[in-house]
Amino acid sequence: MVEGFLFTFDSTFEMWTFRIAAFVLAGFLLGGLALITRPEPEVVGHPKGLFVLFLAEMWERFSYYGMRALLIFYLIQHWAFSKAESSVIYGAYTALVYITPVIGGYLADRYLGQRKAVLFGAVLLTLGHFCMAFEGDGGQSDPMINVFWLALALIIVGSGFLKANISVIVGQLYSRTDIRRDPAYTIFYMGINVGAATASIICGYLGQTVGWEYGFGLAGFGMLIGLVFFVLGKPLLRGKGESPNPQKIAGGREFIFYGIGVALVGVCWLLIQYQQLVGWLLALFGVCLVVGIIFYTLFKLFGGRGAANAKVSQMATLGAGFVIFASFLLAAINGLSGDALLGVVNTPVGLNLPLLDPIILPLWGIFALAGVLGVLYIMVQQVVTIPFEERDRIIAALFLIFVSIIFWALFEQAGSSLNLFTDEFVDRQGVDASMFQSINAIYIILLAPVFAVIWQTMGRAGAEPSTPMKFGLGVVQVGLGFLVLVWGAENFSVTQMREVDGQMVEVALIPVVFIFLIYLLHTTGELCLSPVGLSAMNRLAPAHMASLIMGTWFFASATGNFAAGLIAAATGAEGVGEGSGREVVLDVYWTVGLVALGIGLVVMLVSPLIKRLMHLDTLEDDTVDDDLLGQSEIGEPQAAGIRPATRPAE
Repeated sequence: MVEGFLFTFDSTFEMWTFRIAAFVLAGFLLGGLALITRPEPEVVGHPKGLFVLFLAEMWERFSYYGMRALLIFYLIQHWAFSKAESSVIYGAYTALVYITPVIGGYLADRYLGQRKAVLFGAVLLTLGHFCMAFEGDGGQSDPMINVFWLALALIIVGSGFLKANISVIVGQLYSRTDIRRDPAYTIFYMGINVGAATASIICGYLGQTVGWEYGFGLAGFGMLIGLVFFVLGKPLLRGKGESPNPQKIAGGREFIFYGIGVALVGVCWLLIQYQQLVGWLLALFGVCLVVGIIFYTLFKLFGGRGAANAKVSQMATLGAGFVIFASFLLAAINGLSGDALLGVVNTPVGLNLPLLDPIILPLWGIFALAGVLGVLYIMVQQVVTIPFEERDRIIAALFLIFVSIIFWALFEQAGSSLNLFTDEFVDRQGVDASMFQSINAIYIILLAPVFAVIWQTMGRAGAEPSTPMKFGLGVVQVGLGFLVLVWGAENFSVTQMREVDGQMVEVALIPVVFIFLIYLLHTTGELCLSPVGLSAMNRLAPAHMASLIMGTWFFASATGNFAAGLIAAATGAEGVGEGSGREVVLDVYWTVGLVALGIGLVVMLVSPLIKRLMHLDTLEDDTVDDDLLGQSEIGEPQAAGIRPATRPAE
């Protein structure tokens, strides 16, 4: 134990890590304040509004990642959920964080404008983070757990309104031809990762060592600071991010859309408690997106086969969509009438309607078969009726989207199963497990410029890997990360005595260097996949389908996060210090590592074919103003919730 200025630390390393994080956070805060209070209209070559957004985003990410680092431990240690239950709840939560930006971005684009949407989201986030500090006595029978569910719902919806829009305002501060645009996104991106890295260290330590309310309370206070910066800095935004149609929100009508946000909080409050419903929501949403893409493909890219043929395709598309929707609805009703839908967590959602099974099961089979046949028919129609280049690009985009689901399903183990594994089976040298969540953000800050230089250098030499090749490399590296961890556990573990549930037991601990290695490989994999993903979607999608394809990209992230919860649940063997629990986790990691390695190699092998489907040699801009804002820069880890504009700024 080491006595610090205010707190007691388990090691000198932990103490100095905490102090450095606090110093860096304070330095960026004071530096940002100095820049925006200078009398000049611009500082260091950029409008002061950029640094207002930088500070607001830095503190928002501080609050989000501070809570995220603690969430899995809070679910298990305070609310007494099992590891499997906690992992599914965590996965459902992160999946919903990816879905709500679609709604937040739509309402901002059509009605509220980005500034008011960000402000509303910041208010919800502040309330949500402060609600997390009311912990009650713990246990699932404690009525205060309902406040906890409300807190998660507020954070989910608040993230949807804020993260969907604040990055758009950054781009609106600059003209389309302004060469400062990309450096501006680099500065903004730095705020994201400074907030993420320092939050995991500071809030993680306070929550696990001093008390949950201190970690969550500090996260809420950080969000409040971000909100204050955004409100006071409104004049520096130069009128950007305002409503595109002020008449639609005049006379207090904007409160209708705030009411929609509040209603969405209620929906998320229900979904986060009944996590199985999130799986069905993702399935239905995915079906709607795929059918929508096919629908638009047939009618916007129709190859002149005649109006009658177009009408047949239209009816087939709508019919297939209906039967697939009905199929999933019947399956959901059937699942809700018995055990938990996904066979992982039993909750009080069951309707206890077993008498419906003899009716629903045959109907489900009929509707499912009809839906599959309908989709196959549409795909045949698609092949024979649209320009082959546009068709091929859509196929390539869908291929990349499916690959990204696999990547995020494994990458997102960081906040759930890998977080727990670090806590239980790693020689952490006296550092709290939640503080290790900062490693990814620190690696991003250090390695992003390196990767940018590498790609540019290879590009000038004509040797830069194609987008599908980079995706394959990303999946390979995320798989290798798990394999390296398992290899280290099997060959370099050291047995130590550790207190578990009040008893001293022998535990085989893995050297902490292997945690740094898995995060390193996962980060380099992320830098191969995430930065190019947004750009690839915009390049491959026809202009009229850009938003639809982008929505599908974010849906893939949501699906990957939910799948991550299910994978983490498979590692949730109870009995913290038992060798059996450790081996279960390692077996799962070994399996998913091999699967990821195999899939990544297959993606790399077929990458020349996918590259040909992209038809980059004939790719042309429909307009000069439809590029993604800041598309040449690295996004946030996973680009979580970022919804770049694909149209000229108003």
